[in-house]
Amino acid sequence: MRVAGEVLSVKRVGAHHHLTLVAPGVAERFRPGGFVALGVGGPLSESLLRRTFSIYRARPTGAYGGTVEVVFPVTDPGTEWLARAAAGTAVDVVGPLGRPYALPKEPVACTLVGSGHGSAPLFGLAERLRERGCGVHMVLGATTGAELFGALEAKRAAKTVVVTTEDGSVGITGRPTDVLPELLSRTATDVVYASGPTPMLHAAALAAEAHGAWSQTAVEQEMACGTGICLTCVLPVVGEDGVTRMVRACTEGPVFRGDRVRWGDIGSVPEDAWGAPRVGGPR
Repeated sequence: MRVAGEVLSVKRVGAHHHLTLVAPGVAERFRPGGFVALGVGGPLSESLLRRTFSIYRARPTGAYGGTVEVVFPVTDPGTEWLARAAAGTAVDVVGPLGRPYALPKEPVACTLVGSGHGSAPLFGLAERLRERGCGVHMVLGATTGAELFGALEAKRAAKTVVVTTEDGSVGITGRPTDVLPELLSRTATDVVYASGPTPMLHAAALAAEAHGAWSQTAVEQEMACGTGICLTCVLPVVGEDGVTRMVRACTEGPVFRGDRVRWGDIGSVPEDAWGAPRVGGPR
């Protein structure tokens, strides 16, 4: 859907910003792992592309109607504009977009792994998993304590929580995937859900495979449109038939099976991919 949204609030949360938008119709269609594409810049919007954000929470009803919440750091003029937006500021919203996380049909043990603001979509997922009787465990990491997101909330959302920071300022010193193998074994995890930067997703997928668990990873590819038109977010993924194809993260993803993504080839077109140019001529 494309709706005329407006800013309800913007709050600073550590190194991140927590934005709540009134977006009627979007919240009702939300499923964990989906995202929104926001028009930014006000009068400058013609010169700025949309910004895409994973949905942290969606509330279909409330005093202001349906609301959608996202979490983000300020990284460019577009996100800076959002961070400074006053309540009531008009924001063009397209969503919910993308392929969400698949939920297990039976109660199973699940471990959710996130890093920085990439942890945000895992909380809505944890709620849905608990509704299905699944045991939920969480690993949250970041470079510093200020960049952690949701550590306190995780204690209410999961049976067990492990926190890591690379500088050792909070929790265990290291990356979230450093503690993953031991946690998967201790909790007898069946499914690993991950959200965050590409190296972490790759490591989470490898840990899940070594443990014999399924993994679902929400990739962080640059998206200019969020709707599959611009083709800026393509990455190589192996299909059920064993053939590698360049697929769009915004429409075929952003959630993919971790063992299907060719992590080492992201940013390139593998020679054996369907449609890849051949030496001496097109394929």
